[in-house]
Amino acid sequence: MSFLSVGWLYFLPLFIGLLFYLRRHGQQERHDRARFEKTKQSGISEPLTLHPVIDTNKCIGSGACVKACPEHALGLVRGKAVMVQPDHCIGHGACETACPVEAISLVFGTEKRGIDIPQLKPTFETNVPGIFIAGELGGMGLIRKGVDQGQRAIQTIAKKKSKSGELDVVIVGSGPAGISASLAAKEAGLRFVTIEQEDGLGGTVYHFPRRKLAMTAPMQLPIIGKFNRYEISKEELLEFWNGVIKQTGLKINFMERMDSLQKTGSGFIVKTPKAEYKTANVLLAIGRRGTPRKLGVPGEEQSKVVYRLIDAEQYRGQHVLVVGGGDSAAEAALAIAAEPGTTVTLSCRGDEIYTRPKEKNRQLLKQAVEKGRIKVALHCGVKEIQQDAVVLEQEGRRGQIKNDAVIVCAGGTLPTPMLKEIGVMVDTYYGTAVPR
Repeated sequence: MSFLSVGWLYFLPLFIGLLFYLRRHGQQERHDRARFEKTKQSGISEPLTLHPVIDTNKCIGSGACVKACPEHALGLVRGKAVMVQPDHCIGHGACETACPVEAISLVFGTEKRGIDIPQLKPTFETNVPGIFIAGELGGMGLIRKGVDQGQRAIQTIAKKKSKSGELDVVIVGSGPAGISASLAAKEAGLRFVTIEQEDGLGGTVYHFPRRKLAMTAPMQLPIIGKFNRYEISKEELLEFWNGVIKQTGLKINFMERMDSLQKTGSGFIVKTPKAEYKTANVLLAIGRRGTPRKLGVPGEEQSKVVYRLIDAEQYRGQHVLVVGGGDSAAEAALAIAAEPGTTVTLSCRGDEIYTRPKEKNRQLLKQAVEKGRIKVALHCGVKEIQQDAVVLEQEGRRGQIKNDAVIVCAGGTLPTPMLKEIGVMVDTYYGTAVPR
């Protein structure tokens, strides 16, 4: 056999492999480019949370970041990594770690949309001694991050345990950060109280739609030990958290909202509708949903008005108004509209319901409207909520629709003014890199 023949036998498999690679790479790039163009056309080019910025001068198009992204927000366009679906990004940060050439930086906010983030030390203490922040309010919404931050904040508090008769810490919120902090406080023998404005634990996860998957990673919980799951449904995760509470005997004061936070000579006073707590430290472990934003209209105090959807089945056969323009509003409307005999009207102040929600929700909503299962009222505001009707104003004209229930999905108000009032420094990030 000639040298040339031997050479072909050696290089032919490599050549065939290269052809397959280039073909698959080309197909993937065409797919990513189509997603990117669709995103630009829909007007959703703003990421909603902590997100990556790619330095195209450094990027070598390895695709490692694309594979690492759990929400498929990244893609390759013209051989460079691109945020092809920014609204899918959950701030996971795996892309930054995966990049082999350090071409990715994680940032808060964008040039157009700023995000307020309190100034925090590595111990998660603010510039005001005794005020700590962990989890979403500090800009990190991942479950494992919240768990880690909650217990690290408590470790700092435990080192300066109060000698007076006051509490060592009041923990506000029972999401992942709050539960982790409460377990750490119990383990350290601290005097503490955990308050939660909702009737159940879980924080932001509590507000997820049914069967929604929550991204997790291996994490170490005080008292409990290692939790080793990468993907888990909302129901499974809440079942796990409730099992933790039962196993450890942890007490959480549900349906108790923090109304005010005041500085005193030796610490702080946390006031709620039920009690007043004197404490040396406060750990804010609340989500960025904050306290549900109300409409401020006559009749809103009625029991038929709620601020989250728990179970769509309870609205079967009713006339329901959903108010809001984001994913939570779209998901609530879709879930209720799936119930037999239900009439659903979705009202939003602009036309953002067709741009803000994720692509999947937008498509499902469009289909539901075309089939007549949901009526969407754009540029519409609620003016009055009556016992069996709602008064709406749309582009200057008022009208009344029959109504049995109102679900307000208008986001929440954060305690930023309260924090600033007691001296906590808050920075607004406009596409600014995360402080190291």
